[in-house]
Amino acid sequence: MFKKFTSEEVTGQNQVKASVQRKIRQNIADEYPDLEPLLDEMLPKKSPLIVAKCQNHINLVVVNNVPLFFNVRDGPYMPTLRLLHQYPGIMKKFRVDRGAIKFVLAGANIMCPGLTSAGGDLDEEVPVDLPVAIMAEGKEHALAIGYTKMSAKDIKCVNKGIGVDNMHYLNDGLWKILHLD
Repeated sequence: MFKKFTSEEVTGQNQVKASVQRKIRQNIADEYPDLEPLLDEMLPKKSPLIVAKCQNHINLVVVNNVPLFFNVRDGPYMPTLRLLHQYPGIMKKFRVDRGAIKFVLAGANIMCPGLTSAGGDLDEEVPVDLPVAIMAEGKEHALAIGYTKMSAKDIKCVNKGIGVDNMHYLNDGLWKILHLD
């Protein structure tokens, strides 16, 4: 999704009204309940909240020129990897085996066998259409953020095809953008 993303792909930036800011905060709090105590620190009420609209219907939630969350077509908000590395416990986690790491870091979707093999791991309770953190076997931090195409139980049973859509990964365009000017 952000493979060749650059700041030129930002088509518009708008500081949102207080009511829209409250709605965004509430949506994020509903999607990530563990993050609620930290929301005032991450999304201060007095700081201007900017929504940057990008190509392919992507919206970035920007505070102090730093993208913190993104969503696609009014879908669920997903944290950027930089934010996820600061607060690693906010999302459900899937772990891929060592063989899948290079493909995930190249932007490939996560295939079921990479999650169900010896080095992979799944949270059995994850339903379909949920954002998840993709961890790497033997590594501490997430290497990608994805959106489940199948429930964890289906991934284990079917064990073929795409299990998770790769939305954002280390060193993609969004990772490289530190500030929006």
